[in-house]
Amino acid sequence: MTNELDSVPGIPTFRPTTGRGVNLRVTPVDEVAIEARAKALSTRSIKKSSKRAALNLTISCIDLTTLEGMDTAGRVRALCRKALTPDPADMSVPSTAAVCVYPTMVSAAAANVAGSGVKVASVAGAFPSGLSSLDVRMADIRAAVSAGAHEIDIVLERGDFFSGHYGHVFDGIAAAKEACGSAHLKVILETGELGTYDQVRRASMLAMAAGADFIKTSTGKVSKNSTLPVALCMAEAIRDYREQTGEVIGLKVAGGIRTAKQAWHYLVMVNETLGSDWLNNRRFRIGASSLLNDCLLQLQKLETGRYSGPDYVSVD
Repeated sequence: MTNELDSVPGIPTFRPTTGRGVNLRVTPVDEVAIEARAKALSTRSIKKSSKRAALNLTISCIDLTTLEGMDTAGRVRALCRKALTPDPADMSVPSTAAVCVYPTMVSAAAANVAGSGVKVASVAGAFPSGLSSLDVRMADIRAAVSAGAHEIDIVLERGDFFSGHYGHVFDGIAAAKEACGSAHLKVILETGELGTYDQVRRASMLAMAAGADFIKTSTGKVSKNSTLPVALCMAEAIRDYREQTGEVIGLKVAGGIRTAKQAWHYLVMVNETLGSDWLNNRRFRIGASSLLNDCLLQLQKLETGRYSGPDYVSVD
């Protein structure tokens, strides 16, 4: 066991010995307050003069994703072309932050974004369940990194987490961080299965203490994915973690974010909770496949005053 778990009334305090986060205190979540705050944030609008900047920022924070059983090298190649040049007719539109693929598709993605600023992210470690032996999960991570992945997305071991085996969960994340080498580690909490905001806050702090460079809401493979209140809960945990340790952790939201308007709610939340230092793709990501198309259509509307037809954007 690499960490000791002390309990305070209903909320554990993590004492990892890895050097990341000592004596972390996990504060309870006021459910009514966090939902009211999220609702208020969702009513904010972006002025017309700022919409282009907001759309470009959103695009630059997207992890353009394909995680389908029918993925091929050709499909990944097309995805990479779109990530590099989202709108060939407007070169002022930025590239996306990354392309996110299965480990077997990493080499194809890496070859197609080589020399650019677009990163290759890969789900690994028995995604989306995380249910395999530690050796198998670590081999999966190392293989993805060896093939060219810059970032690895793993899933929290929810079974052990719900059983209160926090030390085992901590050790698994710490091992994944070591297996990543120089690659960044994102830990997916699968918040739709955690049940309560207190569980989300607890899982967030545990993942960060164990070595996560980013904490992420969802796999996109369950019925309930990212919601603004849950993302706010995670952002507050990131803020608390920084106050307690001085370390900066990123936030990734994923699952069900399909329109620019939805994405803007998250940008507003991040800005007001964590500050403008998080409004970049080094600290904030959106995992999406269809969001980019809506952003491109919105940009076209700003130019022409009308929405373009469906042929304006590619079907991913």
